Amino acid sequence: MTDLSDRTIFLTGATDGLGRAVAEELASRGATLILHGRSRAKGDQLLAELRASTGNRELSYETADFSCLQEIQDLATRLLAYDRLDTLVNNAGMGVELRRRESQEGHELTFQVDYLACYILSARLAPLLARNAPARIINVASAGQAAIDFDNVMLRQRWSGEQAYCQAKLAQIILTFDLAATLENDGVTVNALHPASYMPTKIVTHLYTPQSSVAEGTENLLRLVEDPRYAHRTGRYLNRADEVRAHYQAYDEEARLALRSTSAVLTGTPFPCTATVC
Repeated sequence: MTDLSDRTIFLTGATDGLGRAVAEELASRGATLILHGRSRAKGDQLLAELRASTGNRELSYETADFSCLQEIQDLATRLLAYDRLDTLVNNAGMGVELRRRESQEGHELTFQVDYLACYILSARLAPLLARNAPARIINVASAGQAAIDFDNVMLRQRWSGEQAYCQAKLAQIILTFDLAATLENDGVTVNALHPASYMPTKIVTHLYTPQSSVAEGTENLLRLVEDPRYAHRTGRYLNRADEVRAHYQAYDEEARLALRSTSAVLTGTPFPCTATVC
């Protein structure tokens, strides 16, 4: 078991499913943890359980509802007040929805929760991570990826839950590649992974038969947190433990530029030109 007592890690979506299991493992390894969820009550329960099971007292909890952009921005502002942060794990997300819903700002909800929150937190926390380099950003994406139609990003026409989920996950991977290129000279690595297929979590079991265990997904995510190789290897997409190619659009420079522009407009947060300047 790797000793992580020298690491300060922010983990989104920590109260359920994969995030809850990863939080337990990180706490047991001695990491200083900043955990995120939507519910203060669930957060208090999580902290009490982790302190009791691991003895780790270096745990805190931040609430934010990712269906509201202002709550995401406020969360980033609070995190910037912390003295230290060297690992950001963007894990929170929605699964495949059965009906189209919108965020408080009128954005397609899956795109905002699964991608725009990841974009805001990564872009705004980049300077703090760079100051604490070597540092890491890890994006929990998916093998389910679909091309983004930039004339119909919000899927007001031809919405489907599968398209909404898969385009948001591809957006995470595109962001991963772009941030990796931007931050490589600042000591911040950025990688994305598909941790496991159809784990038995609440965003899966309402539609699909589980195929993998949460333990498998936890092991694969922890590899990117702990493995010394990923202090230097950056801009990678992993399917479980294997580095593989993502959807073809992730390598399309025009699509990547369009996503950066779209993200900045939708969130009011510029893409970081370098961690130390933006």
